[in-house]
Amino acid sequence: MSGIVRWGVLATGGIAASFTAELQAMPDAEVVAVASRTEASAKAFADRFGIARAYGDWVSLAADEDVDVVYVATPHSAHRAAAGLCLEAGKAVLCEKAFTLNTREAEELVSLSRERELFLMEAMWMYCNPLVRRLTALVGDGAIGEVRTVQADFGLAGPFAPDHRLRDPALGGGALLDLGVYPVSFAQLLLGEPDRIQADALLSPEGVDLNTGMLLGWSQSGATALLSCSVTAGTPVTASVTGTAGRIDLPQGFFFPDRFVLHREGGHEPEEFTAEGRRDSLRHEAAEVMRCLRAGETESPLVPLDGSLAVMRTLDAVRDRIGVRYPSDRVTQA
Repeated sequence: MSGIVRWGVLATGGIAASFTAELQAMPDAEVVAVASRTEASAKAFADRFGIARAYGDWVSLAADEDVDVVYVATPHSAHRAAAGLCLEAGKAVLCEKAFTLNTREAEELVSLSRERELFLMEAMWMYCNPLVRRLTALVGDGAIGEVRTVQADFGLAGPFAPDHRLRDPALGGGALLDLGVYPVSFAQLLLGEPDRIQADALLSPEGVDLNTGMLLGWSQSGATALLSCSVTAGTPVTASVTGTAGRIDLPQGFFFPDRFVLHREGGHEPEEFTAEGRRDSLRHEAAEVMRCLRAGETESPLVPLDGSLAVMRTLDAVRDRIGVRYPSDRVTQA
């Protein structure tokens, strides 16, 4: 593939709008179609962004021969069905996070993409952010010594009404999949998959987590991660990584930072690293997808599928510890 990459957008919510706006600002991308469960919603979105085709069903978008890659922006509960449909139709897919509701669904998507030799990536935009990549390189080069602790949080004050999707188990509601996926993904970016997982949570009457704390451990290195997420409290949304020779602090909005500060032991002055241009990660995510498609790669080295599976295993383990069950956990996919 070369030249302009043609995108289809599946879903019409807030994140779909934000991503579409970023795509339309990129000279090598074109949004050619949008789909929703209703034609009215798809047409309103198409009119808003000047998109040529609007479909009131997912199948038509997946079958559109002018679409090179589909961005799946539905709630988590529909990721398996929507991304699977597009892969079955031969389309490359960028699927929002959390990747799916559970590990089983994620494994099914990964197996399908690998069997069909089609591109698939979780939309973990944080991993594509240049400053996060710089931080990862510094840690890998030993700038703070051996990592001992990671701390990260993501909480919103709410409140969210009982009928909101964040309170609905059938839609993958709760703090963990919407917000907790960021602290967990940040910790695993630096330390890999943990082998010890503890968690505690406040659950809603509907049975989803409202406030969750996690303690992850890595036996070989002795590192730990203290992570939290909430839909009842507005937390600082910061992160820090501490090693035997220093520390890196990320300010509010750690998952799309505009700066971070490196503190080295031994009397060194703090070093501040800043981003160039606007504070975002969506355009970097889109650029990585298009780079992969042009290079003929079926997965991104920045957001590898095995890493997404590892995060899903951790999220499943946390849900097991806190007692959150989704209806689809009991369903075997045909």
